[in-house]
Amino acid sequence: MQLFFNPDIQPGTASFTFDKEESRHIVKVLRKKEGDKIHISNGKGYLFTSEVVFANEKKCEVKIIAEEFHEPAPYSLHLAVAPTKMNDRYEWFLEKATEIGITKITPIICEHSERTVFKGDRFEKIIQSAMKQSLQYYMPILNEPVAFNAFVNTHQKGQLFIAHCEETEKRLLKNALEPKKEVTILIGPEGDFSTKEINLALQSNYIPVSLGNTRLRTETAAVVSAHSVAFVNEE
Repeated sequence: MQLFFNPDIQPGTASFTFDKEESRHIVKVLRKKEGDKIHISNGKGYLFTSEVVFANEKKCEVKIIAEEFHEPAPYSLHLAVAPTKMNDRYEWFLEKATEIGITKITPIICEHSERTVFKGDRFEKIIQSAMKQSLQYYMPILNEPVAFNAFVNTHQKGQLFIAHCEETEKRLLKNALEPKKEVTILIGPEGDFSTKEINLALQSNYIPVSLGNTRLRTETAAVVSAHSVAFVNEE
């Protein structure tokens, strides 16, 4: 099954017209014609089955013939990850975390952050593409960047973790996680969190965790964290 995404389709929608870019992809690249089926998600749990009624590469129209709702996962994962020095590494993290399963992403600007420029539109497209490729029906939320201190002070719910590299007492993340919980994990920049930031997180009830015996890049640590949470929640 090939999945398309459009947030504007709501339950009860009878027909829909794709924009020029997607219409061209459907008709010119995929060679869809009248009568062919197309699956669409609105990123809010719904899967719509549609039938092409007008196959034009500038204006592809479909009628909705079925809809079904998929319940969200019994857990949620919010990764607060510092932007990487190279944008392509952050893009890789966004793609892989979306494929694995993630609820929300917040870029956090830390004391040791080397990059504060954020390509929101491009990152959104990468998340959309990964969602469609992995056949998921919920679109992860990508928040605007926020300063580390401000994020920690928002008082997130559920299990709270900070993964850092300082030689202090830490639990293994995989052993600290509980299934079917809201989880928030802080992942720092290449230069790690500052001692001040770590202490602030601890004061806000974040639990210090280790992701293993090796030192991981920011984007790798984020993906490992996402996989650990998904693994604990596998049924």
